[in-house]
Order: sequence, then structure tokens, then C-alpha cells
Amino acid sequence: MAENSSGTAAEFSAGTLKHHPKRYNNEEVRAAVYMIIPSLIGFGLFFFYPALRGLHMSFTDWDLLTEANFIGLENYRRLIGDQYFWNSLKVTFLYVLYNIPIQTVIGLGLAVFMNHMKSSTAFRGMILLPWFIPNVVIGLLWLLLLNPVVGPVNLLLEGMGFSRIQFLRLPATALPSIAAINIWRHMGYTALLFFAGLQTIPDSIYEAARIDGASPFQAFKKITIPLLKPVMTFVVITSVIGSFQIFDTVAVTTEGGPMRSTEVMIWFIFEHAFQRFNMGYGAAATVVLFLILVGFTVTYMKTTRGGESDLG
Repeated sequence: MAENSSGTAAEFSAGTLKHHPKRYNNEEVRAAVYMIIPSLIGFGLFFFYPALRGLHMSFTDWDLLTEANFIGLENYRRLIGDQYFWNSLKVTFLYVLYNIPIQTVIGLGLAVFMNHMKSSTAFRGMILLPWFIPNVVIGLLWLLLLNPVVGPVNLLLEGMGFSRIQFLRLPATALPSIAAINIWRHMGYTALLFFAGLQTIPDSIYEAARIDGASPFQAFKKITIPLLKPVMTFVVITSVIGSFQIFDTVAVTTEGGPMRSTEVMIWFIFEHAFQRFNMGYGAAATVVLFLILVGFTVTYMKTTRGGESDLG
């Protein structure tokens, strides 16, 4: 009887151990679903549905006041022949070219510098501070700093023997100035992302490289850059998407001028949708912008294999 009881208990325990993980996983999945549902509802209401609504709107002539009429691809045909749309696309690409390479290089350099400092908490907080300031405030601040009459930057230039520069009032300098403002604001955040990536690289790899006679530059080129590839991919993609969506700084400082030299795509969309009340046309430009960003992201991920890391 004792043997049967012992055998039954053993079988019960084995059965419990065998089936417990499955029951535990089901409970885990159920809990995860319950926690995800609020986010899915929010995503559907505030992202997915508005995106579908905007896509539908791009096929209409809605002016925000009267009933929308379906006009098919007419808005897209107008975009193809609109020189101002192509100018806004060119300006946006120029802004990205000004912004992304410099911001990425400065951010990586600051991250390497922080990584070699024994205590960089204060420095990290200092360079990250501009990122916490709203874009509108940043725009107003630099609008004052770059003022050609009373701006401290021009007063400093004049004191050094240079002539004053109308940074935000000349077509040749307005867009580079806006790019410089946003580089200053975002370089700390970019540096922090790179710094987090550097923390995942084991010191033993660098020690082995030093033993093999590698110089600091060779170690940076052959070890740091390849192992930072996933972080680099994230930084580049999010920075490009953010640069294509630049609006606040332009709205505060130049409003698309002078002579449309800073009329980026978001300003073009805003102007047609909310100033000229041509919401359908603005929505069509938004769809084109979305396709450009999706195309860039997919192309960059495939060509650089950014999701893969050499750190096994």
C-alpha cells in the first residue's frame, strides 16, 4: 500500500511538473494580452485610424468646411506637377544632409569621451539638458541669440572683427542655421544612445586588441564601429525620421522663408492643409512623405543589415 501511495505521489508530482510550465505559459500570455490591450486601443484610436482616415482623405478635395468629394488620384497628379512640392522635398533632403552626418559624428564622439571618463554623470546631464527643452522654446531662444541687431552671436562676431550675419534671413544661411540649432538640441540624446551601446561591449575585447598591438584608432575602427551597428541603425533611422518631420523650429524662426529656402515638407503640408484649407492635398503630401520614410527605412536595414550585430 505504501509502495502504491509512493508511486501515485511520484506520478502526480511528475504530471504536475510536466503540465505546470504549459499552464504557467498560458497564464503569462493571458496577462501579457491584458496589459497590451490598452496600448492597442490607444494605438488604434490615435494612430491606426487617423492614418487610414488620412489615406482616404488624400483621395478627396475636402476643405474642412464643406462635404468631401472623392476625386481619385487628382491630388497626387497635382503633386507631381507642383514645383513648390518638389522644392519642399529638396529642402527637406538638404536639411537631412546637413543634420544627420554632423549630429551622428558629434554624438559618437561625445559618447566615446563619456565612456573614457571615470565619472561622467554631470557631463551627461549637461549635454542632455537641451533635449528636455521644447522645440518652440529652443526656436525662440536661438531667434534671439542669432538676431542680427541685438543677438549675442552677432555681437561676438563683431567684437572679433567679423561682419554681422543675418543667419535666419538669408536663403544661403537660413537652412544651415536651423540644422545647427537642431544638432545642438539633439546631439546629447544621440550621444546617450551611443554611450549605452558602448556599455554592452566587453572590455576583454579591447584588452585582447591591445595585446595584439592594435592602436586606439584601429580598435575603434575594427571593434567599436562594427559592434555598435544595431545602435547606429537605430540612431540613423530615428534621426532621419525626426529630421523629415521638422516643423517647430521652422515655424518659430523662418516660417518657410526667406524665399522658400526653409519650406520643408511638413511646413508645405501645414500650409496647404490648415492655411489654404486644402486638406485633401495636404493629406496626399503626407502619404508621399510616409512612403519615402518607409522606403528609406527598409532600404537602409537591408543594405546595412542593421539588425545584426557582430557581438555574439
